[in-house]
Amino acid sequence: MDVIITAGTIVTMDPARTRAQAVAVSGGRIVAVGSVADCQSALPGASVHDTGAAALLPGFVEPHSHPVLSGMATMPPAYWIAPWFAPTWDDVVAAFHKAIAETPADQPLAFFGFDGLLHKHADPTAPELDAIFGDRMVMVFGNSGHTSYVTTAVLEHLGWVKSPPEDPVGGFFGRNADGSLTGVATEIPAAMAQAAPVLEALAKGPHPLQGAVEYYMLLSAAGITATSEHTYKTELKSAYEALASLPNSPLRISLYHMSTEADCGDAFTSAAPDDMLRKRGIKLWADGSPWVGNVAMSSPYLDTEVTRAAGISPGIPGEKMMNYTRDQLDALLEAHVGEGWQMAFHANGDIAIDIVLDAFTTVLGRHNLIESDHRWRIEHIGGARADQFARMASIGAVPSMGPFQFYYWGDLLDGGMFEPAVGGSWQRFRDAFDAGLPVSFHNDGSVTPPTPLLNMQAAVTRRCVSGALHAPEQAVTLDEALRAHTINAAFALGREHEIGSIEVGKFADFVELDADPYSVAPDKISAIGVLGTWLGGARVDLGEFAAASHQVDDAAFAQLRTYGVPECCHLPGANA
Repeated sequence: MDVIITAGTIVTMDPARTRAQAVAVSGGRIVAVGSVADCQSALPGASVHDTGAAALLPGFVEPHSHPVLSGMATMPPAYWIAPWFAPTWDDVVAAFHKAIAETPADQPLAFFGFDGLLHKHADPTAPELDAIFGDRMVMVFGNSGHTSYVTTAVLEHLGWVKSPPEDPVGGFFGRNADGSLTGVATEIPAAMAQAAPVLEALAKGPHPLQGAVEYYMLLSAAGITATSEHTYKTELKSAYEALASLPNSPLRISLYHMSTEADCGDAFTSAAPDDMLRKRGIKLWADGSPWVGNVAMSSPYLDTEVTRAAGISPGIPGEKMMNYTRDQLDALLEAHVGEGWQMAFHANGDIAIDIVLDAFTTVLGRHNLIESDHRWRIEHIGGARADQFARMASIGAVPSMGPFQFYYWGDLLDGGMFEPAVGGSWQRFRDAFDAGLPVSFHNDGSVTPPTPLLNMQAAVTRRCVSGALHAPEQAVTLDEALRAHTINAAFALGREHEIGSIEVGKFADFVELDADPYSVAPDKISAIGVLGTWLGGARVDLGEFAAASHQVDDAAFAQLRTYGVPECCHLPGANA
């Protein structure tokens, strides 16, 4: 439908025309931006639709997320116990008992969001969980997504009580002095292998796609119109295709295939429209999570009440926290460099970032690709040093930063986990922008809920959840923060020619806000209300999207029911 859309103001994120009164849309794309008269001239006879919004912006882009898996992990029948819902360990235990009371005794249970630092509790071992759950199969996933904790019943189901498996490449299992497993697993290959029996049981529920539907709606309600799946595997394909085909599907999805999958480098074809679902790259993990003490950092974890409560060992984590050796990294990159995929590396510690940049430089240089438009990505980069951003710029690496790390953990990072010079400046936003990089922001759902406006507020004010100010010299401007969740985030996904700004030729993807971000105080940015989103020139109706999802044939999510043990996790001793 041809339509001319107006709002109190239109913030385009186009440097050539930063503000407009109206935008003309035909065939789902923008055909004119400017005054109402300009748009009427470009699209004669089109109706004028006043959104009533104070401001219309390009739809927010979340360049790093995990929508389907986040929905399966956090939405019913799973339980979300992250600190923003269960602030203390006592609250977590209360959630455990609530789940026990409201489910059949033989039903496996899954909980997502344990955080040793914010819950002030050490990793729960199998004996501790057994004391609460008895012989029930239970999985607790760490909020960082890098750890899982299970009851002895899960280990018995896997056959690992009598025959503990060896550690997989890129992960490891906690072990007692006699070699038996503690029920704690760290990093994706180990954590997913250990959690697999419970995930598989959940996937056999009445409609496993519904958790993903609810998570899509959560993202859309935050103003997001495009995001990614950074833990894609082929078993998720039918689910993403089904979601993309639903009426009022609210999100464009870019896929990043896990490097641990044998088919990660394969070409991607789909029945879903390419503009709604496409594969962009391959995902790898260099090191771990700051919150569980396994980032490859040159600065020491401090010996404080904060780290002791979380069970984090003091001292310099160092290179031993890398999930791969440098030779393994080079081999992985070399195996896929000719396929044209973006490589997207999770890397938090400065040592991990150095090693990833070394590997990027070596492999890209070997193939004369440093000056090419490769857009190899580095994700999170919380503990980066200032000099590393210039190095990223010199080889064309693209950083996606996580303001949520600073916002929720800032007080603990600054003097509680690391020395103030390191922890206080965690997430060096200013240094990244000053290096001339196309910096994007993300929430890494479901590590934290999708909150683009809160990310912007944190980056602009450098104030964390308590209101405390940390490293104000690392603050950015509002324009930079908005770019990080619009045009820069689109660039990170290789989609800046389609989305991320309101310009002629791009998709008509918008977010309606109840206030102009430039008119509110910096510390009130997160209070701006999201009134709705548009995708391809149509206002998204989440009610219709949810209703349509209930009609999806079982075949569309059959593979979710057999999600089970990932191929990378068929370890010795496993029954699966």
